[in-house]
Amino acid sequence: MTNLKLLSLALVIGFTSACRRDELATITTNSASSITQTSATLGGNATDDGGNSIVERGVCWSTNQNPTTSDNVTSDGTGTGSFTSSLTGLSANTTYFVRAYAVNGEGTAYGNQVSFTTSAPGSNVTSTPGAGVTFDGHFYPSIVLGNGQEWMAENLRTTRYANGDLIPNVATNNQWESLTTGAWAHYGNDSQYETLYGKLYNWYAIEDTRNVCPNGWHVSADVDWNSLSSYLGGDNVLGGKLKTTGTTQWQSPNADATNQIQFSAQPSGQRNTNGNFAGLGTGTNFWIAVPQPATLDYVVFLNYTSGIGLFTVQAKKSGHCVRCLKD
Repeated sequence: MTNLKLLSLALVIGFTSACRRDELATITTNSASSITQTSATLGGNATDDGGNSIVERGVCWSTNQNPTTSDNVTSDGTGTGSFTSSLTGLSANTTYFVRAYAVNGEGTAYGNQVSFTTSAPGSNVTSTPGAGVTFDGHFYPSIVLGNGQEWMAENLRTTRYANGDLIPNVATNNQWESLTTGAWAHYGNDSQYETLYGKLYNWYAIEDTRNVCPNGWHVSADVDWNSLSSYLGGDNVLGGKLKTTGTTQWQSPNADATNQIQFSAQPSGQRNTNGNFAGLGTGTNFWIAVPQPATLDYVVFLNYTSGIGLFTVQAKKSGHCVRCLKD
């Protein structure tokens, strides 16, 4: 009987060993979707755990072929089944290689390799009408961009700060030149220009803590302009994509103007520090809210001869346009 028991036990052990599989998992990689300049969606499907539980799964990616978990990875759960992976922090206009992976007790299995190329700067740009805002009796339409920004779609024309205090209109050159407080003017001191061009404000109105923009909005800062420039494809094309088209307001040739996002920048000109006006039809400056200790501060300059958006400086006593951005 003892020999028979031993034989039976050996048969059971042999049967159990034959039924158990010690293999890598089986996994496939999904194609990329929702591709932007900096992100993409992929994933995979772990169809077989190889006889050992899958303790980790996800995708790995690299700019080199056949990426492994030593490269960039996501971690998207455990076990068999389908999963979705979100890749972020990618570089624009770059080809990436991706493989799904699954880890069980036998090691790491990789799926088939797929590849995709992120969008080039300035591609996949979207702009939709926003809710806009009413301020000092005027309704400002707005545009909502695919990068999350909401901009006013026309230049500021308020006569009041957000708390209701008046911003003075200063017409005479001597008064304008001597100012160290906020003020505004129409180009040429002529109100006919307000509808197209809004008002020109000195820097002191921009830096005033009472806020020249409506509550919940702010004067566009350098980080805002940098984000917009990057979204549209860089400074070399920024101006063209912001300017209105044609030569009715802009002087010919109004180079590279497309008004791609309906920002509708007009050639509003400027008021110089001595109070004189210049540049109507040829260019416009938008104040950038980056306070500087000296007498100069930053603007974005758009010109009729170029599609470039030039980041430069102007005197704080000069008068320029303002675009507000939603907080």
